[in-house]
Amino acid sequence: MSTTTQTQVIIIGGGPSGLMLSHILQQQGIDSIILERTSRQRVLQRIRAGVLEDGTVQMLREHGLGQRLDAEGSVHNGTGIVWGGHEQFFIDVKKHTGRTMMAYGQTAITEDLYAARDAAGGLIIEEVADVVLHEVTGRKPWASYQKAGVTHRIEADFIAGCDGFHGVSRRTIPASVLRTFEKVYPFGWLGVMSRTPPVPEIIYANHPDGFAMCSQRNPMLSRYYVQCPLSDTPDDWSDDRFWDALTTRMGPALASQIETGPSIEKSIAPLRSFVAEPMRWGQLFLVGDAAHIVPPTGAKGLNLAFSDVFYLSRALIDWYRNGRTAGLDGYSDTALRRVWSATRLSWWLTNLLHRFPDQTEIDQRLQEAELDFLKRNEDAQRALAMPYVGEPF
Repeated sequence: MSTTTQTQVIIIGGGPSGLMLSHILQQQGIDSIILERTSRQRVLQRIRAGVLEDGTVQMLREHGLGQRLDAEGSVHNGTGIVWGGHEQFFIDVKKHTGRTMMAYGQTAITEDLYAARDAAGGLIIEEVADVVLHEVTGRKPWASYQKAGVTHRIEADFIAGCDGFHGVSRRTIPASVLRTFEKVYPFGWLGVMSRTPPVPEIIYANHPDGFAMCSQRNPMLSRYYVQCPLSDTPDDWSDDRFWDALTTRMGPALASQIETGPSIEKSIAPLRSFVAEPMRWGQLFLVGDAAHIVPPTGAKGLNLAFSDVFYLSRALIDWYRNGRTAGLDGYSDTALRRVWSATRLSWWLTNLLHRFPDQTEIDQRLQEAELDFLKRNEDAQRALAMPYVGEPF
């Protein structure tokens, strides 16, 4: 037994980028079907970053997704940095760029997008298996999948691969076509969530024991990180050990502002930079983590995914409205310019703020000298602030 369905765009992956693309296309009268390998509950359980660039915030507002964002999100004018026992200094992003960032968790964005898709009657097919993409270089690509023992086929004009690093979309592109670049860092981030009031700003710390970071999700939900060996597991880190490491690395002045409490989520994430080129093959377009991964140091993962959605949605709308192919033809080059810019920023911050296993005393002092230069030099601060807040889409 099998079924065949027609749509205009097949979206592989029901995370934020897939949901956002479907939402924008539906607003312009373009049909799509989302295929997601897990359940909605599992998608919403994924703990991800929540610092949004100005362009991402404006994009959400423009498409009717700003009400909860503006009510619950926390505006950030910049970020603080502390190192070597010094008091923190502040990179005033608003002063240098005229724009701000916002802390608003990815889970909340996903909830908002699900609500929007449900209200519009969007079709999201969950818990699908054995997804295969067919004839993606032809005029009518299609996808097959299994659900409840039945083989299904969906035919479309285009396929958007929003299915993450381990998804089927990138693997569909032949090795003779795809070129990948990867840098794996020799440490991870232990992240802890606690129902405690966060410190007022996002703060990075460079310390001989390793990197640390203070972030937030809402006025009563804090998100903290410390650098740890890749061999560690969350079970190796009791709450007491974590809070001791965080407050030590942040220094006495900031430690006095950090309210500790029981962790409600604890996980370790490895750090890597990964870029795949091109982001288009035939009628298949890669979006988000399917094409690129950045270390979380620059808070660029979700923002890059949404910039991909911005470029691809505009290109598809132009094709359906006007028959123009320029946006589709230029999608990969346009998206990759922003991807490599964000990859450079994340690489630079990661090297500046972390303690590497083979790092010597002179390496540590050079990091501190670089931080001191950044503190004293407004031109250097401006050069950091511009990509940090995000280049306009």
